[in-house]
Order: sequence, then C-alpha cells, then structure tokens
Amino acid sequence: MQVPVMAEMFANGQSPDVLFWVGCSGSFDQRAQKITKAFATILNKVGVNYAILGKEEMCTGDPVRRAGNEFMFQMMAYQNIQILNNYGIKKIVTACPHCFNTLKNEYPDLGGNYEVIHHATFLQQLIDEGKIKMQEGGVYKGKKITYHDSCYLGRSNNIYEAPRKVLEALDAELVEMKRCRSKGLCCGAGGAQMFKEEEKGDIRINIERTNEALETGASIVASACPFCNTMLTDGVKNQEKENDVAVLDIAELVAMSI
Repeated sequence: MQVPVMAEMFANGQSPDVLFWVGCSGSFDQRAQKITKAFATILNKVGVNYAILGKEEMCTGDPVRRAGNEFMFQMMAYQNIQILNNYGIKKIVTACPHCFNTLKNEYPDLGGNYEVIHHATFLQQLIDEGKIKMQEGGVYKGKKITYHDSCYLGRSNNIYEAPRKVLEALDAELVEMKRCRSKGLCCGAGGAQMFKEEEKGDIRINIERTNEALETGASIVASACPFCNTMLTDGVKNQEKENDVAVLDIAELVAMSI
C-alpha cells in the first residue's frame, strides 16, 4: 500500500491535512493491522491528504499510565509531543479510542495541543460530506449488526452517535445490546487489563459481553476499538460461533461497502 510517511513529506516541503496515528495495536497486532489497512484504503480512495509517523511513532503511554507507571508515561508522551510539534501537526485521526483519549485529553497538560478525531467521527464526516459513497444494495444491506461501545469512546468522550450513523449508512439493521451507550459493558481490556491476568470471578468480562452480543441475533458485532475487537473475537471463539458471527471494525465494514 502507498502510505505517505511524515518524514518524507516534510523533506519535500509538504504537510498533511491530517496525521493518521496508527497506534501499537494497529501497527503490531495482526488482527488490528487489517483495521489499519481498511482505514488507509478509505483515506486513499477518498483522497484525504494524510501521513503517518511510521517508525517515529511511539506508544501514547496509555497502558503504562493506567498500570501506574507515571514516569514511563511522561517519557513517552514528551517524546511524541516533541516529534508532533516539530512537524507542526495540528490535526490527528486515530482508529484507537485509547490513543484518542490520551492524545486529546492528557497530552495538552504536557504541551501537546492538537485537534484529535476518532475514526468513527471522521468516517461519519466523510459520509455526511458525500465523499464516501456506499454501493447500492451493499454487502451488509438488511443484515443484523450490533455495536459495542468502547469505554474510552463512549463514557470517557461521549461519542455514541457517530459510529451508529456510520453503520446506518450501510443499510443494515442495527440491533442494540441490553447494555449499550452510557450503560455499555466494558470488554475487559481497558485500564491495562489487556496485559495482566484477570482476578478470580465467576465469568470473564469478555465472555459476558460476547453473550450479550450473541443474544441480539446479529451476524456481525461491530466495534471501533482494536482492544474491544480482540476481546470480542476471543469471546466469539470461546462460544464456538466464529463461523456464524463476525467481529469487525466500522472501518472494515465501510471499506468493504464502497
């Protein structure tokens, strides 16, 4: 894929309208790489002037801060902010709510002030502006889709409508889980829980959440977060439903429909 890198663009005296922040999951996790590719495919097709940092991008520091290592978080954050400010970056889009929340709400305290947009909002804007046009009678027309609210997108940043509007544009039937929007249940990965063993309990959170998704009868579980995607995919596999139910990011759904 032809993906512009910030350093090369800068060397040619050019600057992007928007920086695509890929994040650790989107860079290194094989499943999340597909989300990154899908989003980059949309950006290329629509003709958005964007770039990525590539090897200059470091983890935003979200997991280490949640795990209690404030020193490590500030080291990572300052390094990222220095790079972003040196390039004069004003606008950032990311497909990860963890990166989104940290860049938007926590970097300003350390001198990193940017307009940060989550890809759900960005995709909704592109659809509203008529830049993304869906195929007539697309692949998801009439299919049942349920949407899982990411904690960092929903409760932390009050973004509930954008991802749902993107799904509505697919002509699919959106069915809600019993716990949704501000009452949505965490997938079990946030707060650095992704990287530690869970405490003893009756049921794993991701299994409980997956059961709620399966109860809707939807054939697609849509998410807008690579962490949620991993946890829900594991849940679907645990229930041996991977042949009946697909867990897909909204970017993947859009990329397959244009």
